[in-house]
Amino acid sequence: MRERKSARLLVVSPARKVLLFRFLHKDGALAGHDYWATPGGGLEDGETFEVAAVRELLEETGIQVHAVGTSVAERVFPMMLPSGEMVRSVERYFVVRAADERLSNSGWTASEVQVMADHQWWSESDLRQTRDVVWPENLIDMLERAAAFQRD
Repeated sequence: MRERKSARLLVVSPARKVLLFRFLHKDGALAGHDYWATPGGGLEDGETFEVAAVRELLEETGIQVHAVGTSVAERVFPMMLPSGEMVRSVERYFVVRAADERLSNSGWTASEVQVMADHQWWSESDLRQTRDVVWPENLIDMLERAAAFQRD
């Protein structure tokens, strides 16, 4: 099974809310899948997880940073891509503190435009109460371990 490495971002607002995008797949192998997930994506040739995190953050949110800190979590699991290919997904998560909740989608790829249906800033309470599917499944634990939901 091919390994797919990706950088994921725990983008936290001054109000201690985390940014999630709603993915709604209308066709392909994932047709009918509807879930919320953190911004991020696959590493390009020659990229480190940290460089990919900076690039993905800008592309998906319009937020520009020059660097991200150390990864706060990692997940490894089998994942189906929209093409139907099964891969061994290796995800590393990085915390980014946003100055505000303004976003831009001007850097989205054509495939992101097709599947990214919405975004929302979620509080810890929102995450605990939702019946929607949220990835990663242990997001609250990640945020608490990274102290992202605690006051500075």
